[in-house]
Amino acid sequence: MAGLEPLYAWARPAISRPQDALVCGIHWELIRHGYRCLGTGDQPGPDERKSELLPAGWEANKEVYTLRYKSTDDAHELLLKAIMVEDSMILNVMDRSSQKVADVTLAVANYINPEHLDDFHKVYKNTEELRTRITSGIIAPLGAPAGRAGKEPEFREDVHWDENPLRLPPRQPMGTRAPSRPSPLSPFAVGGEDLDPFGGRSGGMIVDPLHSGIPHPVIDPSSGIPGRLPPGAVPPGARFDPFGPLGAGRPGPDPDHLPPPGYDDMFM
Repeated sequence: MAGLEPLYAWARPAISRPQDALVCGIHWELIRHGYRCLGTGDQPGPDERKSELLPAGWEANKEVYTLRYKSTDDAHELLLKAIMVEDSMILNVMDRSSQKVADVTLAVANYINPEHLDDFHKVYKNTEELRTRITSGIIAPLGAPAGRAGKEPEFREDVHWDENPLRLPPRQPMGTRAPSRPSPLSPFAVGGEDLDPFGGRSGGMIVDPLHSGIPHPVIDPSSGIPGRLPPGAVPPGARFDPFGPLGAGRPGPDPDHLPPPGYDDMFM
């Protein structure tokens, strides 16, 4: 029962009977489950504060121990009465917020060695059983306090950039494949190209037969020029206007379908 040892050392001067040691152990179990002690008696006293320690005078009445607790989230306020009946301790706990009541009966000799009150390492026995009895008989019926308030959000390393509109998308590393773009036939792609200064999207409002969704042959950027441009002269994905008329296999309207008035050849 980690944490009980320093509490027991602090409370040792007030522990004179086995039931005192048992109350100390019960108190620490409530602390572990998110409760803090307010004081003794049925009614609040002046200047009460939540504390992990037992209040002054907690052991004054060896027959009836009366302690009040409040959860760290302020949702539960417990009134605990530990009543001695012969060799047993009857725990009666009421949640003043919900008016729920829980009862547990403990045989003191099952959990305390009366001859070792001065030795913390020997005074308690069957500690796991004691914890189970407190949890199942008091904490579970009355409701455990909520988790720690203001808990920090769990950091997620797998959050995609598009889930957060305030984050910029990562830059595409050199030599890697560009991310897929929406299909030009998608109704949500309309107007996309007009908003993209880099020309990497489709769906502009200006009709382009080369981006109409109709299969077309690959354009040779050196068409119409004597000789050929060297490899790599046109970066991949860059916009490039051919220097001359393309071959007859180009889909869509002929570039000369709107010649200047009075001209038969727009290249004259």
